[in-house]
Amino acid sequence: MGTKQRVNLVRRRLSEVIERPPQGLVTLLIRKPDATNLTMSKSVYHGHRFPPAIIQLTVWMYARFTLSLRDVEELLAERGLDISYESVRRWFLKFGRVYARRLRQSRHRPTDHWYLDEMVVVMRGRRFYLWRAVDSEGEVLDFLVQRRRNARAAERLLRKLLKKQGFAPSMMVTDKLGSYGVAKKKLGLSAIHEQGLRKNNRCENSHLPVRRRERKMQRFKSPGSAQCFLNVHSAVYNHFNIDRHLVSRRTMKELRNEALRQWGGLTAAA
Repeated sequence: MGTKQRVNLVRRRLSEVIERPPQGLVTLLIRKPDATNLTMSKSVYHGHRFPPAIIQLTVWMYARFTLSLRDVEELLAERGLDISYESVRRWFLKFGRVYARRLRQSRHRPTDHWYLDEMVVVMRGRRFYLWRAVDSEGEVLDFLVQRRRNARAAERLLRKLLKKQGFAPSMMVTDKLGSYGVAKKKLGLSAIHEQGLRKNNRCENSHLPVRRRERKMQRFKSPGSAQCFLNVHSAVYNHFNIDRHLVSRRTMKELRNEALRQWGGLTAAA
């Protein structure tokens, strides 16, 4: 796929939410909610001392960038906001799931070429495996933290993918792990299965943002907390992933502004 086609694809991904006037993230987040979103905002943000704009900005900073909870606390303090790192953590857990759900609802249907891979994560001295799937454009489809690296674990990932996406792939690309073939046969999938040492590099590269966050967080603490964090992280990553290395500076700015505008609209309507 050429660069021009990829740019058009990214623009199509970012054009499925209500059109709003161009503006920066900070300007968008501090605007007054309109009448349409007022009722929903009250139900979600009710009982919090800080306004929704501050909560949205805080969750965005922690989910979007490789920052620790205390890093976010200091950045907010520089802006004159006295918010503890514990508040950042609680807001991320509560509102991150709401934002992630809205982001996923606004995404386009992924391609039917799936790349699957697994990576080792160590939690409290125990070895776990993070099973991941992305499409041919690098969109994170789903993930699953499991204790084993066998055919049953691969089958669980595929079942979750089929249930969540609602369609079967036409092609699966994996490494040489035999568990994928066994799971594919057990589920009766007719997809072409390609295996090779470097054929699924697209999925291997998608591990890099997770590895950076894992190091910053000094490892995940439990499978449940890892699953919860990555659920929000992957949704935000998909939304702001504009393949900037394939487009010009001008196009990148347009796509980034569009992503920020849609983020503001989705979180305000959460």
